[in-house]
Amino acid sequence: MTEKLEKKLKELPKEPGVYFHKNQSGEIVYVGKAASLRNRVRQYFQKSRARDAKTEALVAEIVDVDWMCVDSELEALFLEAEMVRRYMPRYNILLRDDKSMVYIRIDYNSDFPTVGTTRRPLDDGARYYGPYLSAGSVSQALKLLRKVFPFATKRIPGQKRANLHYHLGLDPGLEEGKTKLEEYRANLRKLMMVIEGKRKSIEHELEKEMKTYAKKAEFEKAVKSRNQLFALQRLSRQVIFSDKEFLDISKDHALGELVDLLRLEAFPKRIEGYDISHQQGTDVVASMVVFTNGASNKSEYRKFKTQFNHNDDFYNMHETIARRLSARNTKQWGLPSLVLVDGGKGQLDAAIRARDEHGLVRLPFIGLAKREEQIVVNKHKSSVDLNTEFVYKLGGFIAETDDYTLVNLPKNTNVIKLLQRIRDESHRFAVSYHTTLKSKRQTTSLLDDIPTIGPATRRKLLKTFGSMKGIMQARQIELEKILGVKKTTILRQYLSSEHKASPAKFNEEV
Repeated sequence: MTEKLEKKLKELPKEPGVYFHKNQSGEIVYVGKAASLRNRVRQYFQKSRARDAKTEALVAEIVDVDWMCVDSELEALFLEAEMVRRYMPRYNILLRDDKSMVYIRIDYNSDFPTVGTTRRPLDDGARYYGPYLSAGSVSQALKLLRKVFPFATKRIPGQKRANLHYHLGLDPGLEEGKTKLEEYRANLRKLMMVIEGKRKSIEHELEKEMKTYAKKAEFEKAVKSRNQLFALQRLSRQVIFSDKEFLDISKDHALGELVDLLRLEAFPKRIEGYDISHQQGTDVVASMVVFTNGASNKSEYRKFKTQFNHNDDFYNMHETIARRLSARNTKQWGLPSLVLVDGGKGQLDAAIRARDEHGLVRLPFIGLAKREEQIVVNKHKSSVDLNTEFVYKLGGFIAETDDYTLVNLPKNTNVIKLLQRIRDESHRFAVSYHTTLKSKRQTTSLLDDIPTIGPATRRKLLKTFGSMKGIMQARQIELEKILGVKKTTILRQYLSSEHKASPAKFNEEV
């Protein structure tokens, strides 16, 4: 153990957080979480502990350690997941199991909102929070939060009486009308704010509600708000989602390198990434992903559908940025600290042109070209001061033209891993939305042309069977319950004739 490492081990705090093990070259080789940083990190260097060969190999490489303190164990879980996905440390990949990460899913806009967990987030209109590496910890946190903000976990078809969880104070009892949908959604909004790290805001809101109800002599409501407030304050001492605004981002390695590379005035608190997705100019969509303090903030993600379909990514990027920086959206979402465009010179120029049209010439814009993973900087318009010496320090090199600087950095540098993470997330979000629109268009195109099948019937069919494929596989008796005998016959005949006329197109749409 080096003298530097031994000194750092003595400085480890007892708070929960995330730690980074680094090798001789300064590369992060492992990211982990801890309920107590001091206890967990020191365990790696206790010779009496039984370890497998992979962990022994990890410990042999560690020459330095760094950490970030957070307010709770679950905050550490979230931050650990984000950092592993960003840095992709070698030993996290070697030591991890085969399970994917878990998300919290809340279908807030449903007529029967539920709260649960999933390993596969979909573009289905629900709100997702995460990802988290420990499903058990997330389930435990939701179990505790359910006592404060009762929610339903599933809807049982045909059930009209409130279930046992309602009588235990864990469910709103929507089946029996025990709670109005508006009141339930207001309760869910508080739950989501706690998950988003706004616990203190909710505590202030509950305290204000309690006093207001008491003044109006509505003592039953005042007691309910008081009980929620006290329960929430007790939960702050357990596994719970804590306030993110106190996260110390000064130790984020990638953000530090980004500040040095672009000579930014401060750590970029809000980085926005953009990508375009379409198929030969149809169903053109764009994504906006947001990374707050270096971590993905899915509640701030937004998607755009272009006003006109163009097979021109430069035009589509210009429209997207122009709409994002409109006065209304700027007022609602604020301005980013840095914008990352997925693409090269053309996409970057189109985005900068839209920025300049709104008079925001000082807002930093850069691109990340896919093929060589080059950072693209417009010398005159990107509004960054590129630190060429730092590029060489990181082991990179620079290619220049009259108007552009192309920065080539090693793939294992922290700053490249961060930019790749943002770029990949914007690409995933854009493709997901494009796929949803394409599937919806293809599904409805078949049903739209069937005589006697109107809009209400189409919605009912899709709601019952889920998709066009589900309709095709439905039994005759199931279709007749919805359409009747006559319309079912028409539906079958039409689909059969379409398949015979153009089997390739039919199979593609189904």
